[in-house]
Amino acid sequence: MFGFYAAKVASVLILPPLILVWPPLLAWALRKPRLAIRLAVLSLGIFTLISLPVVGGWSLQSLEIAPALDLSKPPKADAIVILGGGRRISSPEYGDDTVNAFTLERLRYAALLYRTTGKPILVTGGAPGGGCTPEGELMSKALNQDFMIPVQWAENQALTTWDNARYSAAILKKADIKRIYLVSHAWHLRRAVPLFEKEGLEVIPAGTAFSSSDSNDMFDWVPSYRAYMETWLALHEWLGILWYKTRASFLE
Repeated sequence: MFGFYAAKVASVLILPPLILVWPPLLAWALRKPRLAIRLAVLSLGIFTLISLPVVGGWSLQSLEIAPALDLSKPPKADAIVILGGGRRISSPEYGDDTVNAFTLERLRYAALLYRTTGKPILVTGGAPGGGCTPEGELMSKALNQDFMIPVQWAENQALTTWDNARYSAAILKKADIKRIYLVSHAWHLRRAVPLFEKEGLEVIPAGTAFSSSDSNDMFDWVPSYRAYMETWLALHEWLGILWYKTRASFLE
């Protein structure tokens, strides 16, 4: 749990917006007003750039490692693994924790994949950040109640993508599952797939919510909050990939 929160704090400090705020503030505190102003202008320029839809779309596309599956003739696998994407804690309209929009997108695509292939489903996700109910349990409930899809296995302990891979692999190996469809957002699979492969599983990336970097609309060049969040997600993923590679090199 400590490692989970340490990684969260580090990402807050390294990623926007704080990484754009503290340099000019530091320069000002050191009584270098000209440098502070220049850094503030530079930070504003960078913030504007990363808030452009065309930049947000390109940033997420840089993470996509495989095209969407052709469900008219999908490759063969033994099971479907769905990675949790987060929860809404104490959601008043549901009277409890529930899956968030990211997780719901993954579940919706996994339901389509299940109806196409009929393969058993494993959901994986613990309770990072508090709350009462782990993601795995919430995902299983949503698939059963909202999509009428059965869940074969629910993994409820994972706090990170690395945990997802380790704990899921242990369950799947007991069931003699060797080849899986791995369902997550297309931009998340670059980080997730290698972790599952290191656990000895053969992985077919089953991405959803693919991004677009087309600039056919004039508003693609107008800053927006959504585009900023897309760029932030991409930076967060690349930071996570770097962290996992760094940790792996120390452990080897």
